Amino acid sequence: MTDIARLRTFIFEATRVVERYRGEEQASVAVIQTLLADLVAKDDWLPEEFAQADPQHYRQYLLYGDPLDRLSVVSFVWGPGQQTPVHDHRSWGVVGVLRGAEIGVNYTKLPDGSLRAQEPARLNPGDVTAVSPRIGDIHTIANAYDDQVSISIHVYGGNIGRIHRAVIDPATGDETEFVSGYSNTTIPNLWAEPTTA
Repeated sequence: MTDIARLRTFIFEATRVVERYRGEEQASVAVIQTLLADLVAKDDWLPEEFAQADPQHYRQYLLYGDPLDRLSVVSFVWGPGQQTPVHDHRSWGVVGVLRGAEIGVNYTKLPDGSLRAQEPARLNPGDVTAVSPRIGDIHTIANAYDDQVSISIHVYGGNIGRIHRAVIDPATGDETEFVSGYSNTTIPNLWAEPTTA
């Protein structure tokens, strides 16, 4: 069994931040970026059952969902070559890469409703970035590798698996609503004691 003490500490600290800066997105995101950078700096805490890729599509595993929907912590597991469609979040989010690498493309909405792609940005292990409706939350993410799994840890200012969001056609700006849900039916036991093999 993996020792998830680092995850437990992160969740405690992130919850305190959200409570302290209630309604102050910019302050919450700034502090959580630092906390998440510390969490993804070491790859020794993610339970293996929340790191499993699917051969057909990426997986989104809920690691923690605040009972008041103030935040959620999710592991995204990207199989080789997998990517999202262009989508939005409708919440702030902080993303840190734990394994592999990701390529992200942010989009700007034009007056006619269509989207303009910005330059792709690569995130390597330990790198952290943020999204929100305030700073821009329309993007696509892809595994940077065609031959290995990549994993990123996401923290959102709400329960991202329950938020009504949209897949967006970049040429027209047409939106198709979706609710992502999660790939898992159980979550990690944050209070489990580490075991020795």
